[in-house]
Amino acid sequence: MLDANNTALVIIDVQGKLAQIMADKNALFSNLETMVKGAAILDLPTLWVEQLPDKLGGTIAEVSDNLPNKEPIVKNTFSAYQTAEFVSALEATGCKNVLVVGIEAHICVYQTVINLLDAGYGVEVITDAVSSRNVQNKTIALNKMQQAGAQLSCTEMVLFELQAVAQGERFKQILKIIK
Repeated sequence: MLDANNTALVIIDVQGKLAQIMADKNALFSNLETMVKGAAILDLPTLWVEQLPDKLGGTIAEVSDNLPNKEPIVKNTFSAYQTAEFVSALEATGCKNVLVVGIEAHICVYQTVINLLDAGYGVEVITDAVSSRNVQNKTIALNKMQQAGAQLSCTEMVLFELQAVAQGERFKQILKIIK
């Protein structure tokens, strides 16, 4: 079971025109927004990366508008873990478990997840908050990540798992963003 005290959220490359051509983008954007809001409610450290934003554009508003006091880490590597600033920021959280969301599942998400696993992190891929342009590419990526040792979860499941109890103000706030 995940513990909110040692879990971070990593958001990968949900940017510009590329984000607009993802399979089932409306559900993706909604789940990303819920994950970002849920992470804030649960006080999870959140790292946000952008791939070459000068070329691909900025992060979608559903994500960036809910991270008002954070700046994205810019990268040019497919794997966020191949960018020193990201590795340092993740280490600074002290978290050993990472929730991964973003695009594209079969490229940047996949490579980041494999590197995180290799570095000894527990990784959960939030399947309804990752996507690719082609659904088959997402399916293949999820299968490969799971075979490599990543756990698969979904937005509601992981938020309630981290909350753990059906009471309190945080629980009420999570219910509001899920509905």
